[in-house]
Amino acid sequence: FRRIALLKNHLFKNILKAGGLWGGLVLGAVSWYTLREYRPKKETPLPVPKGGQTLSLKDSFRLLTWNIGFAGFDRTMDFFMDGGKMVRPRNREQVIKNMKGIRKILDTRKADIYFLQEVDLDSYRSYRIDQHRYFERALGRPGIFAWNYKCDFIPYPFPPLGKMSSGLSTFTRLNICSARRLSLPESFSWPVKTCNLKRCILETRIPIEDSSRELVLFNFHLEAYDKGEGKLAQSRLLSQILSREYEKGNYVIAGGDFNQIIKGEEKYPLRKSKNWTPGLLEKESLPPHFSIAADDTFPTCRLLDRPYDGSMEKGRVYVLDGFLVSDNLQISGVTVVNTDFAYTDHQPVMLEIRFL
Repeated sequence: FRRIALLKNHLFKNILKAGGLWGGLVLGAVSWYTLREYRPKKETPLPVPKGGQTLSLKDSFRLLTWNIGFAGFDRTMDFFMDGGKMVRPRNREQVIKNMKGIRKILDTRKADIYFLQEVDLDSYRSYRIDQHRYFERALGRPGIFAWNYKCDFIPYPFPPLGKMSSGLSTFTRLNICSARRLSLPESFSWPVKTCNLKRCILETRIPIEDSSRELVLFNFHLEAYDKGEGKLAQSRLLSQILSREYEKGNYVIAGGDFNQIIKGEEKYPLRKSKNWTPGLLEKESLPPHFSIAADDTFPTCRLLDRPYDGSMEKGRVYVLDGFLVSDNLQISGVTVVNTDFAYTDHQPVMLEIRFL
């Protein structure tokens, strides 16, 4: 009995030691993530290119918004966060092929201003390709970049997502007087937020010839995987920012990925998923003097619970991307560019504008 008691005591001590070791590792990891957390300021000035074309009140212009999904979500892909299995593209060549496909679409849909979301700089998921620089060269115009995801190592799932360096890019040949990164409310609490997205708005200000007013542009990508409160808080702040600029007398356009259904609810029915279901954009939360510019001829986003087989009836597809436009601008047209989700899980939206 004494020997059995000694063995039990030894086993108990080993369990305590193992528990203490694991506890120490967890504490160390949480401490490291807390120390290394990306903590952007509410407003961060961004460098802007010099020179550029002058914009006149007589000019019409076109904007294109596209969540390119780091060129990783072509029609053959699913994603673990949406109910699929995959974590990242199969290889570097797949990412490069998708980037070339995206470039081809952009070449055929000329715009004066491009809003791109989920653009990677140095991420494990996109094989550390600098996509901002690639599209800067491809479009032949300078770009402005704002981080919304910056983490040394994402530890989940298996294999893990790894290093993340991603954000928003705005490209234009127009003359820019200033640009800022504007932080959006965070949707997650500590410790989850230490290695999660830090959503933002990329503001770009365009001077107008012989006018004291400015064309103020906002490129955004709102929350996706929260319970809904985050998207609402971010939508409200976006509305406040747009209203302030309008009250100054400026011309204002915001474009990007709402991650909320903005049009086409009846055409593309909301099919709930246990993994991810988009919210509904509350029109009451939109600022006065602004209208939604969206098109439901084709969906702008698909759920990544499975590869895309070309069937909009069977797949979960939605209209989540578009623009908000102030009423001192005239919307000449808004069109979804149908790519059949060949290179990304989103489709681009083109907006044509004139000054009033």
